Amino acid sequence: MSTHPPASLVRSQRRRAVVASTVGTTVEWYDFFLYGTAAALVFPQVFFPGQSPYAGVIASFGTQFVGFAARPIGAAIFGHYGDRIGRKATLITTLLIMGAGTTLIGVLPGFAAIGIAAPILLTALRLLQGVAVGGEWGGSVLIAMEWGSKRRRGFMASWPQLGVPLGLLLSTAMVQIMSATTGPAFLTWGWRVPFLASIVLVGIGLYVRVKVLESPTFTEVKQTRTVLRVPVLEAIRHQWREILTSAFVRMSEQAPFYLFITFVLTYGTRELGLARTGLLTDTLIAAAVGLVSVPLFGHLSDLIGRRLMYGIGIVCTGLYAFPYFGLLNTRVAALVLLAIVLSLIFHDMQYGPQAALIAESFGPNIRYSGAGLGYQLASVIAGGPAPLIAAAILEKTRSSTGISLYIIGCCVVSFIALLFLPRRGEAEAPNVVERPARAAAA
Repeated sequence: MSTHPPASLVRSQRRRAVVASTVGTTVEWYDFFLYGTAAALVFPQVFFPGQSPYAGVIASFGTQFVGFAARPIGAAIFGHYGDRIGRKATLITTLLIMGAGTTLIGVLPGFAAIGIAAPILLTALRLLQGVAVGGEWGGSVLIAMEWGSKRRRGFMASWPQLGVPLGLLLSTAMVQIMSATTGPAFLTWGWRVPFLASIVLVGIGLYVRVKVLESPTFTEVKQTRTVLRVPVLEAIRHQWREILTSAFVRMSEQAPFYLFITFVLTYGTRELGLARTGLLTDTLIAAAVGLVSVPLFGHLSDLIGRRLMYGIGIVCTGLYAFPYFGLLNTRVAALVLLAIVLSLIFHDMQYGPQAALIAESFGPNIRYSGAGLGYQLASVIAGGPAPLIAAAILEKTRSSTGISLYIIGCCVVSFIALLFLPRRGEAEAPNVVERPARAAAA
């Protein structure tokens, strides 16, 4: 029988859950985005020297893609344990794994020191990062959303999403500071400092996460003895449509986003001759705007509906595909800044309500597994390939037109997927219950 916690406990834990999930995802995304920035600016020279400029860039973004490919694996592993033993334990584990991977990248010798072993080890550490961030998202979103009220799920679930602009803000700031202070030494040792600084952030994240209690929703799953033996398989068996539509609905958010924050550094510096520091500053400003826009659009989704809010974001992103490069190509500082800021605002229209939109589609006892798989599969079909596809298009055509068409294509796919995504509104998706003989004891 369900036991509801006291109101005072709910209020305090709600605050702690928001802080813990937001701080934790910030650390995770700091590490993940730091790699993306380094892949654009540093790794081609350090780990893939002696190649043509774009061959080095493509090889560097290739190692970045490994992290995206690993994210569904992390979602499956930690989704299983998140639905079996709880959200809290998995969140602590993913944070430790991500911190270890990022720190080791910071001390990894380059190609000049250990040859081919350098990019191989870099790829392995990126794989570790991908597994960690793949398991992180589901737990962070659920611990915040499940402690919140159903009427404010969009707003509550948007707080862990703040880890993206915060992580982007911190990682870009660290790269810019080290680039400015170390000068020519940035490519030899300056780039390593932001990776090593991850140790401090992980310590802070662990401190806040150990103070959070398990979510009341998962506690109720245990009390009602509906914990499943293999929740990942049950999610695939019973809600495979929701998993696939969740993945495709992210195409318009995921693919353009990694063009807006990583490929833009390559495009701006190599094609347009823009200063690296200027592009990093513009990205910092856009990320700072996201600290307001992500929870704002999450809140608006509680008022006008998540599907409508998300659909508006898809349309805006598609309409912006050509104007985005048009503004960049002017090489005018103010217009370049406007291009980058607007790109992330349209992204946030989708990213704010996205967590609740996807998580609400799954029953509480497979929610970590199902939502995590759907969310992270988009990394393989959208986020990971995007910089690679854009770099290949640019090298072949020497024009941004093909990249704009690619963004529009992603938006069309997402809009179709949104139409097929289940319309649950405030309704709770039911638990998936195995036959009694196979049900796992709580």
